[in-house]
Amino acid sequence: MTAETIISIFLGVGLSASVGFRVFLPLFTLSLAAYFDVWELNESWQWVGSSTAIITLGVATVVEIFAYFIPYIDNLLDSIAIPLAALAGTAVMLSTVADLSPVVTWALAIIAGGGTAAAVAGTSSTTRLASTATTGGLANPIVATIETGTSVIMSTVSIFMPILAIILVIIMLFVIFKLYKKFKPSKG
Repeated sequence: MTAETIISIFLGVGLSASVGFRVFLPLFTLSLAAYFDVWELNESWQWVGSSTAIITLGVATVVEIFAYFIPYIDNLLDSIAIPLAALAGTAVMLSTVADLSPVVTWALAIIAGGGTAAAVAGTSSTTRLASTATTGGLANPIVATIETGTSVIMSTVSIFMPILAIILVIIMLFVIFKLYKKFKPSKG
C-alpha cells in the first residue's frame, strides 16, 4: 500500500466523520477541493468537482445548516440523517480512496466510511434529542452551531491534514464508545 493510498483513506475517514455532523458540508468541501485541484478524485467521481456539483452541494449545505437551527425541524432531519450520513460516508470513501482493488475499496467505504458517519450521526442525533427533552429545544441552536463548526473543522483538516484528521476521528470514536458504555442500560 502506497503513502498516497493511506492518505486517501485518512481523508475519506475524516470526511466521513464530518458527514456525521452535516451531510452536505463535507461533500461541498470535497467538491471545492476537487474543483481547485487540491485533491484528485477517483475517475468515476470527477463530476463532484464540477461547477454544477459545487452549486448544488453549496445550496444543499446552506439549507441544511439553517434547517438545523429550527427546533423540532432539526429532530425531523435527524430521523433521516443517520441513513443519509451512512450513504454519504460510503460515497466519500469511494470517491477519495486511491489504488485499491474494488473489493477492498467497497469494504473500506462501507465499514470505515459509512460506519464512521453513522456512528457520529447517531451520537449527534441522541445529543439533539436530549437537548430537546431537557430544554424544550431552546439549546438546540447551540448544539447545531457546535455540530456545524465541528463539521467545518473536520472537513478542512481532512482535506489539508489527513493524518491529523484520522487522529481526531480516533479520539471522537473513543469518546463515543465511552459515552455509549456510560449510558448503556445495564443488564440485570
